[in-house]
Amino acid sequence: MTSGVLDEAIKKAAIAWISVGDGPAYALWCMPAESSLLVVSGPGEQFAPGLAESQRATVRLRGDHGGLIVATDAAVTRLTPGSDEWNELAPALAAKRLNAPGSADELVARWAETNCAVVRVTPVAESAVGAPELPTEAGAEPPRETPARVETRRPFRLHRVRKR
Repeated sequence: MTSGVLDEAIKKAAIAWISVGDGPAYALWCMPAESSLLVVSGPGEQFAPGLAESQRATVRLRGDHGGLIVATDAAVTRLTPGSDEWNELAPALAAKRLNAPGSADELVARWAETNCAVVRVTPVAESAVGAPELPTEAGAEPPRETPARVETRRPFRLHRVRKR
């Protein structure tokens, strides 16, 4: 696979399916930065179990048609608050964050205070798998168990509905 496809997929990425180890893949909001992706997770942010503590992850990126075009292994690096990399990238990530409470500076300060993880996910180009080698099966799984899922009652009907 050419690295051009991987570079273009990274540049256009707004969401990536990221999995850590043998865990399930989560759809995570991300921001492209050079040849990597920035992801924020933690209290008040998106749920990405194990990503902040991991050093490796698997990333799947979609194309313009909405389907999978690239799957690759990636190196995960957590940015440290106060470092040069944090001071450069965290404000840019905060500015792109939709529906954020407060300004970008307030958001960056909250991330540092609440120990949110801002990680850089850098794909390994040699492990990238492109269109011809991608799996042909859908990869869909049944919904995971969650306390948020509630059984609903059948809708009330005033009159009897006849079956045809």
